[in-house]
Amino acid sequence: MGVKRLTILGSTGSVGTQTLDLVAENPSAYEICALIGGRNLALLAEQARKFRPEITVISDEGLLPALREALAGTGLEVAGGRASVLEAAGRKADWTMCAITGTVGLEPTLAAVRQGGTIAFACKESLVSAGDVFLHEVEQAGATLLPVDSEHNAIMQAMADGNAKAVDKIVLTASGGPFRNHSLEDMRSITCEAALRHPVWSMGAKISIDSATMFNKGLEVIEAARLFGLSSEKIEVLVHPQSVIHGMVCYADGSVLAQLGSPDMRIPIAHALAWPQRLATQAPRLDLTEVAKLEFHAPDELRFPALRLAREALAAGAGAPAVLNAANEIAVAAFLDRKIGFLDIAGIVEAVMQKLGAPTVPDLAAVLAIDEAARTAASTLAAAKAA
Repeated sequence: MGVKRLTILGSTGSVGTQTLDLVAENPSAYEICALIGGRNLALLAEQARKFRPEITVISDEGLLPALREALAGTGLEVAGGRASVLEAAGRKADWTMCAITGTVGLEPTLAAVRQGGTIAFACKESLVSAGDVFLHEVEQAGATLLPVDSEHNAIMQAMADGNAKAVDKIVLTASGGPFRNHSLEDMRSITCEAALRHPVWSMGAKISIDSATMFNKGLEVIEAARLFGLSSEKIEVLVHPQSVIHGMVCYADGSVLAQLGSPDMRIPIAHALAWPQRLATQAPRLDLTEVAKLEFHAPDELRFPALRLAREALAAGAGAPAVLNAANEIAVAAFLDRKIGFLDIAGIVEAVMQKLGAPTVPDLAAVLAIDEAARTAASTLAAAKAA
């Protein structure tokens, strides 16, 4: 197999940097077509100097002059702004890591999909919001979609025989976040700093808050329904504090296949990067004697209503998941800005869902319009609570 050409959308984020760590460990196997970063100019410039991509793009066009200055004399092509992000994402590549958090990543991810390569998918919000529109684009382009979220990657591995018709249900595990043992009353006074301290995984701010509220798992239920063609009833969530089992598939014959591993994102990233082969990583090896015991319990939807709201959005269909996702993004941002309380996040999402319902989504323009409407409604509610 020849050298694989890669594009990294979100190269300066957690998933992007870990992807490049794996590339650095296997320099003869990969070359970088494009690096696309957000606002971390210093890290993006460092990555560009190290990996020498065909193009380096910073999404904030205002930072382009500084990026040019940082890479002066290197001979590297640089660009900035939304149009440049979409152009670079659509360049021909064998494999693209799509790791731009939130629906801001939807259009760049679709640009990558349309060039028809392999899409390593770590931006669940795009699939949640766009749903059938997104999957239609994948089918039309003949692209291959590989999930990178540890849970969905685990399910993919456990379903490797392709016998989807024999699946009774799948199980997505959740660490439960930092507040799984808190009372509802205690959760009213949770601070932003406490919510960002995840007990197991090292993640960005938005996904850390989503893990604390369990909205992350709710989004993953919708993502799993899209990826594996399953109804909500066939997708179970179990809280598993040790984060050793990442996903299980229960078959009609009574067999249960589980994927286990250390809680390290390099493992699912490496699986997608080398698929259908395997790639050695330096991730810690799982020692079950050290873990000693594995715990599981059902999530409490009274303290963590995000799962209920996600299942309601999935059942409603159409634009309801897009409404849920957009409202959550705004509510999380307001919490990170210390404008609303922790429990207000779910309250705002539910209120916006009740207001907007499940509008139709015939195309991408409709998805983006629904997303904007939900953001506006959530912003109004957040501002009222902050007043």
